[in-house]
Amino acid sequence: MSKFKLAIILASLIMADSALAGEKEIAERIRKVGDVCIEGEDCGQAATPMTIAATGGSVEDNYNKSCATCHNAGIAGAPKMGDAADWESRIGKGMDTLYNSAINGMPPAMPQKGMCFSCSDEDLKALVDYMVESVH
Repeated sequence: MSKFKLAIILASLIMADSALAGEKEIAERIRKVGDVCIEGEDCGQAATPMTIAATGGSVEDNYNKSCATCHNAGIAGAPKMGDAADWESRIGKGMDTLYNSAINGMPPAMPQKGMCFSCSDEDLKALVDYMVESVH
């Protein structure tokens, strides 16, 4: 084989390798940031710190995982846990209205399901009951 053909083959291999490296770099730049793993499921090595609580936890656990951030501090006007004055007008509208707000949200601040996306409607109603009971 001539030196020229050998040089062509070598140059082709080098260019192919750099093209593959470029594709790998592109794939790395555009990959998903993370995956969601439901608590209690085997998610293998792909599991990330972002885990959604599975239903079946206690009402207090669900509150602490999904509601406490806003309702402990009153963020964006959320009625504070245990603050009767914050809850008075809301309770006056009736429990069905409160349940509806938890399930469907209240734009712009209260998100649908109150950020407990794994909670059933019954779980959400229990969470509302838990917060209302804190002021009685």
